[in-house]
Amino acid sequence: MKNFLILAVLLTMGSTVSGQEPQKVKLSAYLETYFGYDFDKPADNNRPGFVYSHNRHNEVNLNLGFIKASYEDGPIRANLALMAGTYTNANLAAEPDVLKNLFEANVGVRLSTKSNLWLDAGIFSSHIGFESAVSKDCWVLTRNISSENTPYYESGAKLTYGSDDGRFTAAVLYLNGWQRITRQNGNSRPAGGLQLTWKPAPAITVNYSNYLGTEGADSVRVTRFYHNVYGIFSVTEKLGLTLGFDYGTQQRVKGSDDKHEVLSPVIIARYALAPKWAMAGRLEYYEDRNGMLIVANTPEGFKTTGYSLNVDYSPVSNAVVRLEGKMYKNDGVLTASLAVAF
Repeated sequence: MKNFLILAVLLTMGSTVSGQEPQKVKLSAYLETYFGYDFDKPADNNRPGFVYSHNRHNEVNLNLGFIKASYEDGPIRANLALMAGTYTNANLAAEPDVLKNLFEANVGVRLSTKSNLWLDAGIFSSHIGFESAVSKDCWVLTRNISSENTPYYESGAKLTYGSDDGRFTAAVLYLNGWQRITRQNGNSRPAGGLQLTWKPAPAITVNYSNYLGTEGADSVRVTRFYHNVYGIFSVTEKLGLTLGFDYGTQQRVKGSDDKHEVLSPVIIARYALAPKWAMAGRLEYYEDRNGMLIVANTPEGFKTTGYSLNVDYSPVSNAVVRLEGKMYKNDGVLTASLAVAF
C-alpha cells in the first residue's frame, strides 16, 4: 500500500510542477474484486494449481488492483504500474520481493521520424494470447486454461513497427524467459518471440504470436517453442466471435528430438443484449499429455473440455458487474466480480 501512495503523490506533484505540461503524464487505475465458489470445495480455499486469476474459493477478495502512470513526450514514452491482489500472489510467486508488485515498468524511444518504429525495454504485458490480466477487457470473466498457462507478463526488449494506416503491426522480442522478470538461475540463454497483427478491416483482427526459449539450468535445459494464433471478428454490431488455437512443443530431454506437446482450441461468442447488458459463451479444449505445462497424475496427463457462460452488466462505461458459470468435466465453478477502471 505504501508503494501505491508514494506513486500517487509523485504523479500529482509531477503534473503540477511549473514547466511540466499535465497532459504528458496520465494517471489511471484499475480495481477488480471477486467471489469464487468451486464446487469441489478445496480444503485450503485454493483452486487448482493451473488457475492463477480468481483463484481463491469461497471468499470475497481482490483479484487485481493497480495504479498506473503513463508518460509520452514526442519520441519518448514510459509506463509504470504497481499492483496488488491474489493475481499478484499467484503469478509472481517466483520473483524477488522487490519486483512482485510490478504490473508494468517500461520505457521506449521512437527510432524514426518517418515511420512508426519503437524500441521499448522493461516489464510488459505478454504478447501471447487474447485474454489479459485485466478481466474487464476480456469477453469472459475468468481466463481459459491456455491463457492461464502462458505468460501474463514478460521482461526484456521489443522492437515494434506499425503501418501508417494502423492495419499491420509487427514486434520482435528479446526476453528473459517464459513469464519471468529475472532469468532462471543457472540458465544463460535468452528467449525470444514474434508477434504479427493484421487488421484487414475494422471488424477483423488476426494475430500470430510465438515464443522460443529454454527451460531449466544449462546442464539439463530443454527447448520450448510455443505458437498462438487467434482471430477476433465483429460479425454484426451486436455479435462478436473469437477463435483461438495454441500449440506448443518442448524437448523431452536435452538434445533429444522427441518432444512433449500442448494444444488448445478456444471459441468465444459474445452478444450485446442491450446497451448495458451482454452475454458470452466459451468452449475450450486443453491437452497436455506429458506435463509440459500442467502436471497431472493420470495415464492421459492433463486433458479436459471446458464450458463457460458469462453475463455482464455495465451501469457506466468504466465499470462492469459480471457473473460466470464454468464447468470442467466434473468440476463446476461460479465466479462473480465487480471491476472499475478510472
